[in-house]
Amino acid sequence: MTTGTPETQARGPGEAWRKRGAILLFVGPFFALFAAVIVAPLAYAVYLSLFSEKSSGLGFGGAETVFVGLGNYLDTLKDRAFTDGFLVILGYCVFYIPLMIGGALALALLLDSGLARAKKFFQLALFMPHIVPGVIAGLIWLYLYLPGISPIVDLLGGVNFLGGDQVLGSVVNIALWEWVGYNMIIYFAALQAIPAEVLEAARMDGAGAVRTALSVKVPLIRGAVITTVLFTIIGSLQLFTEPMVLDNVSDGIVSTWTPNMYAYNEAFGNNDYGQAGAASIILALLAAVLSYVVTRWGNRR
Repeated sequence: MTTGTPETQARGPGEAWRKRGAILLFVGPFFALFAAVIVAPLAYAVYLSLFSEKSSGLGFGGAETVFVGLGNYLDTLKDRAFTDGFLVILGYCVFYIPLMIGGALALALLLDSGLARAKKFFQLALFMPHIVPGVIAGLIWLYLYLPGISPIVDLLGGVNFLGGDQVLGSVVNIALWEWVGYNMIIYFAALQAIPAEVLEAARMDGAGAVRTALSVKVPLIRGAVITTVLFTIIGSLQLFTEPMVLDNVSDGIVSTWTPNMYAYNEAFGNNDYGQAGAASIILALLAAVLSYVVTRWGNRR
């Protein structure tokens, strides 16, 4: 049995179509941009990864594009230069993620406490390095790492920040300088959203500042922490800009130091776009799997 006046019933289908049109008008640009920026490049990378350039005969003839299926993927996974890049990423994450998350969280809790003064100034000062583009940040720290030019190197007695295994710490330092302030702002905003009644109840129960921070504040911003951990893991897999800037002056960094650098070198150094596409897709799949694992872990906790 239908309800409503005849005018309402007549207006129903047209009104529904107008609502769908309004929704499409708002979400349409997002999906168009998403398809153009994300879906299309991924689809093209998948297409490239299925083909390879082969030379006929003794190499005197022109190269031809040959369908190789999963051959590029198998060659990439068997290449030690590619797999060793993940060991670099693993070492990078071991140092970078705890320092970044812990540092940003400590700074946010400090600014949120009653001990902090000039909060706006310190928020801006800590966030400013994130505004600097990654290439410029790498060049700034390259100057500070170069012996004979850097006042820091001379002050520390000639420590070689760009040699051997020490270069990993140098890259971690640049990333921390860029991202700690950004994540601190996220945590500070989450802390500001905690109801004052909850904090007052903790104080009435006798909890001190440290106990309140660790037992009340941190658990209540767990969602923000998990989100930044997820973004940090994905960003670590994409490590490229900072080591690329240091590559020309560091004997500890090679052109395939990270998986992203490997894909770049295959594409623009060896002109092997199929291999580069396969490496990129493998990296994207790994990022998707890790995103799913971290999300499920966060929801379970």
